[in-house]
Amino acid sequence: MAGNHANDDPLRFGVVLFPGFQALDVFGPLDCINVLSRTDSHRVSLSLLSSTLGPVTTKPPRFPAAIGQSIVPTHTFATAPPLDVLLVPGGWGSRGSSPVVQEVIAFIKATYPQLKFLITVCTGSGLAARAGVLDGKRATTNKMAWREMTALRPEVVWVPRARWVTDGNIWTSSGVSAGIDVALAWIEEVFGKQTAKKIADWMEYTRHEDPDLDPFAALHGL
Repeated sequence: MAGNHANDDPLRFGVVLFPGFQALDVFGPLDCINVLSRTDSHRVSLSLLSSTLGPVTTKPPRFPAAIGQSIVPTHTFATAPPLDVLLVPGGWGSRGSSPVVQEVIAFIKATYPQLKFLITVCTGSGLAARAGVLDGKRATTNKMAWREMTALRPEVVWVPRARWVTDGNIWTSSGVSAGIDVALAWIEEVFGKQTAKKIADWMEYTRHEDPDLDPFAALHGL
């Protein structure tokens, strides 16, 4: 497959950030996009989005003794530029109904109609579900948090045994490391198999190429 995205057409990529996001949920897919941006002259812009421009930590408040790292947003939700792709990570910070979580949900709901693609990792699908954009669509999520996430929105057609699920322009993945697999699968769909292979080889990453192969579903009784 040659892919369906012209090399001279810039891709505007956005990532949602909130306190307590899971590091690999963001940086796994982002490293794929970083490599893409220097592969075969693909032009990519990146916006890191949060409620403020202050550093956003991976450290969840519920684990005060835990370590964490911070990333600095480029835009607030209010000043976000037009986007083609939005990545929504998960993590402990995706739970609950704090003001920041409510802002994230509202941003997903408002932004989705203008997107070409929505990609979620781990419990990020719970945020998208709460925004109502997964209603009637097939989706998956972190298997350790399966019962918690699926209870958030019964209107979603939750798929328990999947590394990732594609339904229209929405790509949802299982927990944490599955974000790398869904990012590479999406790159293959949009830019072609050779581009995805080149990125995976450069990263020295062995891909899961079967979206239905999910060893963690059985591990958690699904």
